[in-house]
Parts: sequence; C-alpha cells; structure tokens
Amino acid sequence: MSNLELDPQEIRCGTEAGADGEVLMGREVPLGGPRAMTVSRTLPGVHRRMIGTWCFVDAYGPQRATMRVPPHPHTGLQTVSWLVEGEVLHRDSLGSLQEIRPGQLNLMTAGRGISHSEESPETVLHGVQLWVALPGEHRHTGPAFEHHPALPVLTGPGFEATVAMGSLGGVASPATAFSPLVGAEIAVDGTCEVPLSPGFEHGVLLLDGAVERLEPGPLVYLPPGRSALRLSGRGRVLLIGGEPFGEEIVMWWNFVGRSHDEIAAFRKDWMEGEGFGAVEGFDGAPLPAPVLPTTRLKPRGRVR
Repeated sequence: MSNLELDPQEIRCGTEAGADGEVLMGREVPLGGPRAMTVSRTLPGVHRRMIGTWCFVDAYGPQRATMRVPPHPHTGLQTVSWLVEGEVLHRDSLGSLQEIRPGQLNLMTAGRGISHSEESPETVLHGVQLWVALPGEHRHTGPAFEHHPALPVLTGPGFEATVAMGSLGGVASPATAFSPLVGAEIAVDGTCEVPLSPGFEHGVLLLDGAVERLEPGPLVYLPPGRSALRLSGRGRVLLIGGEPFGEEIVMWWNFVGRSHDEIAAFRKDWMEGEGFGAVEGFDGAPLPAPVLPTTRLKPRGRVR
C-alpha cells in the first residue's frame, strides 16, 4: 500500500505510558476516494519510529470500502500485506499479478526500486499494511515479489500463531527476510503465554475480539528483555518485533533512503519515468510524487 498523503511530512503519532509498555497512539489517515479507506497509522511516531526493522504500520477496517491505489514507487524496504477480511489484487513492475486473501502473505522487496498497484472491489476490508526497512547492505538488492498461500503455525495452550515473517518459538516463515525479526498473527482462546526472543523489541496490535489490556487502534510497544507474551481473552492480535535497528534512515512518501539528496533523486527518477519499471494492466495513471518539503529531510534513528 502507498502513503497517499499529498503532503507527507514527518508523522505525528502520540505516545502514552501504559502498564504493560508504551502505548503508541495512531492517527487517522484518509486514503482518498468516495468509498476508500481510512487507516490508523501507528508507526512511525513522534518518539518511536521503528520496532526492529518494522518502520510503518497502517491498520484498517473492518469497513466496507474500495481499495484503489494507483501505480507508485518504493525503495529500500519490503511491503508486508496481511488481510483479516477481504481480497486485494497486487500488480507490480516485475509483471506479478496476485490476489491476496486472509491468512496469505504478499511480500514485495523494493530494494533499489519497484512500482506496484493495489485494488479491490467494493467489499469489507480489514487488515494491516507494514513496511520493513532494509539494512544498509541489502537496500540496493534487486526487486522481488513473493506470495505465500500457506504459512507455518506455532500452537500452544490457548493460542495459535501464524508466522508470516521471521521466526517465533522455533517456527520459521518461508518468506525472505534481511534482518532478525518476527511478524505473526496470534489467535487467542483463553489464557496463554507466547514465547518471545528476549533480544527483540516487540509491538502488539489488537486485530479483533477482546484481549485483556489491548484496545482497538493503539500499538503497544514492549522493550527487549521479555521471554514471553501473556495474553488472555478471545481474539486475534498482530505481533511484530526484531533486534533494535542501529541505522538512521530517511522515510518520505513511499521511499526509504539514507539522505535528503537520495530521496530527491528517487523522486526525480519516478517523475521522469526512470528506474521503477511500469505496472501493466492497471486502469489509470501512475501516482505523481508530492512536492518535497522546503527544509532538508534528516536521517533519524529508531527513537527520536
């Protein structure tokens, strides 16, 4: 999914103190169109910009909507598409054409540059769109796309976790990852303890149902040092995490880079039709890039 804001300045999401971690409050972002979606964006925030290499979290639905995101570019990241309800059609400049449904994973590696579009009929849509920043040694890798129709599951008393990215409790996803991380949907039925990697920081987001100490909307941040996540209730939660990321990045519009000049060069290439290929089959024009801000973009770390 694209960041469709016309003036994508640095994102201002609030932070509150919570008994079980930082509560990262999202902000509502309309994605345009008369029947289009409104998303809740919890990463990046004012204070905490990343969790591991996860650098962008948009949650949406359930709402009846039409997704229509025209062809747009990405660099330096992976897009991770996860649905709870609905269906979305992905097209990209590699020639990929792939529908995604709940429980499946669409993973796109932008590397040095790719473009894609996403669309759906008017239907009930519910899911999350996430970005993973590529570490410096991998950020210029070739673009790629993967679809995983079935994913491994970790089960334990009171829970069942579908592992979409990385590994959880010794169960590893087949999806390509370039840093130590985890991304999983956990179905909670009762009281449970989900194993965690103590060296990871984590984020927990309620997807549906009722799970104690989680509210719809906010993302709860948990610092490194935990070996288990205790949950109680009945519902589904998203778990993301990874080793704290030591690099500084520049995030603007749909690009992840390392400097203002690099972002400006990405924008120039996109507007001139260079470096990102073409998305065939989408009925509409590519998305133009917004105007760059008048002040220079600054590289920033995971915590401001």
